Amino acid sequence: MANLKNIKNRIQSVQSTKKITRAMKMVASAKVKKAEMTVKASRPFTATLNDTFKKMLSYVSEYSSSTLKIKSPIDNYPELLKIREIKAVGILVNTSNKGLAGAYNTNIIRKTAEVVKEYTKSGIKSYLFIIGQKGINSLPRKLDGCNYEIVKTYISIANKPTPEDSKKVTEDLAEMFVNKKIDKIEVITTRFKNMMSYFVESWVVLPLKTLTEDYDRLHDGVLEPMMLFEPDKHHILQKVVPMYITNVIYQALLEAQASELASRMTAMSAASTNAEKMISKLSLEYNKLRQAAITNEIVEVVAGANAQMN
Repeated sequence: MANLKNIKNRIQSVQSTKKITRAMKMVASAKVKKAEMTVKASRPFTATLNDTFKKMLSYVSEYSSSTLKIKSPIDNYPELLKIREIKAVGILVNTSNKGLAGAYNTNIIRKTAEVVKEYTKSGIKSYLFIIGQKGINSLPRKLDGCNYEIVKTYISIANKPTPEDSKKVTEDLAEMFVNKKIDKIEVITTRFKNMMSYFVESWVVLPLKTLTEDYDRLHDGVLEPMMLFEPDKHHILQKVVPMYITNVIYQALLEAQASELASRMTAMSAASTNAEKMISKLSLEYNKLRQAAITNEIVEVVAGANAQMN
């Protein structure tokens, strides 16, 4: 009977877990569709902005801030467009606040550790800007022996990213870049593919040299309309450069959110299915033991009756 009681308790425990995983799956399912629509709707704008920005840079041969009003580092576009020897790199790591999302956070943390270790081998220090509680908790353990420093952490951004959030992150990164504390900005995030898959990627935000190279290569031999700047190219770039960087980071936040929700939905669906299988297996075992106990009781009753008759 003690064994029967243990199995019954296990069944009840798994049933409770199943209710939780099903609820989490339903919540993720409700959110992921909206996140998928948002990230897919933002991609055309991001692609157009990138292409336009590349075209603008191909028309500008020199950068100057002499006629500009610079109130913050993000306004200093000539400094943001400078290409320097890379001695330190700023890495924005995009993780989530919650677990139970399959291997989502593990994959990002592993990729970050690989990148930081490679920079350390090259004598380059990594300055980390970490989004999400999971990255804040796990990364220090994975980077033992590496040359790195955690500069900023962001928790609320991981829940529901907004353009204002991406602007704040951009300003933090731009301040270190303009002050020459870092010479490169990189984002480690995920690119959402569909409800079942995503890819962990590393995006180089600064320096921007490869942008003009890519544009010149893609449009080589193609007749392009003349681009005119009004009031002048420097004032236009002062607005467009921060817009471009902010949008790259915002797109990374949207891609990460959709990937995380899809991963959580898949993980909770698998957990619910496994719980059902375990309940079925435990129920079968419980019924077998219960039937054996009943059979033993019947045998004991019959044996007792026979003993009295004899």
